[in-house]
Amino acid sequence: MSRSRRGGRAVRQSKSRNQKKEKYIGLELTGVARMTRDGFLFVSVEGLDEDIYVGVGKTLGALNGDTVRVALVKPRGKAARKEGRVVKILERSAKPFVGILHIVGHQAWVLMSSKFMPYDITVPVPDDKNAVSGMKVAAVIDGWDRHEPNPHGHIVDILGKPGENDTEMHAILSEYGLPYRFTKEVEDAADQIPDAITDRDRSGRRDFRKVLTFTIDPGDAKDFDDALSFRTLEDGNLEVGVHIADVTYYVKPGTPVDKEAQARGTSVYLVDRTVPMLPEKLSNKLCSLRPGEEKLTFSAVFKLSPNGKVIDRWFGRTMMVSDYRFDYDLAQEIIDAGEEAMSRSFGEGSISGIVPDDVKRAVLTLNTLALKLRKKRFQEGAINFERPEMKVIVDENGKPIDVRQKISREANWLIEEFMLLANREVARFAGSKTFVFRIHDEPNGEKISALRGFASNFGYKMGPTGNGGEIAKSLRELFAKAKDKPEFAALELVALRAMAKACYSTDNIGHYGLAFKYYTHFTSPIRRYPDMMVHRLLSEYLDGGKSADKGYFEEQCKHASEREVIAADAERDSIKYKLVEYMQDKIGNEYDGHISGLTEWGMYVEIEPTKVEGMIALRDIHTDFFDFDEEHYRIVGRRSRKVYRLGDPVRIRVKDTSLDQKLIDYELL
Repeated sequence: MSRSRRGGRAVRQSKSRNQKKEKYIGLELTGVARMTRDGFLFVSVEGLDEDIYVGVGKTLGALNGDTVRVALVKPRGKAARKEGRVVKILERSAKPFVGILHIVGHQAWVLMSSKFMPYDITVPVPDDKNAVSGMKVAAVIDGWDRHEPNPHGHIVDILGKPGENDTEMHAILSEYGLPYRFTKEVEDAADQIPDAITDRDRSGRRDFRKVLTFTIDPGDAKDFDDALSFRTLEDGNLEVGVHIADVTYYVKPGTPVDKEAQARGTSVYLVDRTVPMLPEKLSNKLCSLRPGEEKLTFSAVFKLSPNGKVIDRWFGRTMMVSDYRFDYDLAQEIIDAGEEAMSRSFGEGSISGIVPDDVKRAVLTLNTLALKLRKKRFQEGAINFERPEMKVIVDENGKPIDVRQKISREANWLIEEFMLLANREVARFAGSKTFVFRIHDEPNGEKISALRGFASNFGYKMGPTGNGGEIAKSLRELFAKAKDKPEFAALELVALRAMAKACYSTDNIGHYGLAFKYYTHFTSPIRRYPDMMVHRLLSEYLDGGKSADKGYFEEQCKHASEREVIAADAERDSIKYKLVEYMQDKIGNEYDGHISGLTEWGMYVEIEPTKVEGMIALRDIHTDFFDFDEEHYRIVGRRSRKVYRLGDPVRIRVKDTSLDQKLIDYELL
């Protein structure tokens, strides 16, 4: 089923005379290929800021996700980007490609409509009676011989009828190699873990069962892995306990449940569902800190002054009972009421009933402490990005019915600050021993220079940026000046792109964005495997153990970081899919928006108020020919000299949508 590019499908090309005359620079590099729907590649090489471009006839049959060796060639014309030719495919990607099964007689193909895969895949006719033409399936590439028009592979999963919600969500998970069910072995192993807490389980634990304790989570949360306890001490200081589900007490290293959690690395949150790292018995029952139930926890307990200064700290295994379960909205109602909350009734009709007075008082006091911790953190150099985060609202069938902005308020900050405190102090306790740190490097210098130039287009002059501290200070000053102005979102976006990505490592370099010298992830072991590693290491060091094997944990950090990226990409894809689905019945509608991205082929626009992003192809703007000026983040009309910059307000009409490719096309008005 090979189709020409004119028919919408790229065709593998053989080497031409012109290609034989290419000038090789001589340098060969290894990287991972990212394919486009037009058949050319961008190869990402570790340590290089810029991907290597590989034209259609130079791919050697490499496909999306393949690990390849690329020989650099001298770019043709005035192109400044790195160009290359694939000289060897080192490893085919194990990730499946998703498409539509097509069977004709004794032949079968998986027809592609992916933006990462322009070739159909030849597969054996499947034996499964559910595998009929028209079904959406996942197929893995086995190879691509030179004489074959298409790569060949085999079907690994039959996903269902195209367009059905479960089919499409499973397709996204499948494309990223993410499982959407547990094996029977893992489920059986989880079911064999005892439910009852015995005196042996309680032995050696600090007892918080009679200390005021509560949880604050989203209204639709099913697993509660953190709780706060609070009491006022006789000396006038305050005790705050951060209690975390003791997952590693139940999940031992090397068991089927542990191996599965380690492989998954993290829970995955799609728009309409959670794909948990741990089976439901653990994530939603045994380890979930549900109100009124005794639970085993691993805790960080702090003695704080009324001004939020840490006077003392304690780490260890505990037991507790949550007195009340809040959602963020209910906790915020109490915070908004302030002292009047003590004379008002809250929580009628909620899961935990009317909020007791002592719980209301605890919420108000903890909020005051959290605001002080937050203020101190920003004074010490933490950076706060305010880009709006949107949430797609779906009905019981997964159909998108609305798009709303997630609002972060004091109730969210309350939990955030005490989780940050626990994570920071646990990392500080580990000190120089082998540990799983959450690190965040300083921003890229070249990108900060580009931000300086971009800001100057709007008349802003940035301060010194010679080191991390100066960058943070200059960014805060820049954001303060641009606040509530049209260009603010664009400036923040460019600054955000200059930031490094946080990851896990045994080499601690601190966390730049939070302005912490020490930081880890201790507070979410139900949904993150690094937190489970931290719990085990912390337990070992509390018992006087020696520093662990650094090499092993560094490998685990690398794996966990990779899994985190994959999960985030899948989550974004599910959001994109639902946003395209949401916009399907809005073709022809007009909206105000602003330019959120610029490339050589088009401008991306976020519309108001939903922030749904679509693209205006430059070739579709018929008033002029436009060129992309990358240095100044703008496109410029050749004849009219009309300039469009990042952040500029525009008026658009919805032109088209593509669910298969998760794309929305706009046209400029």
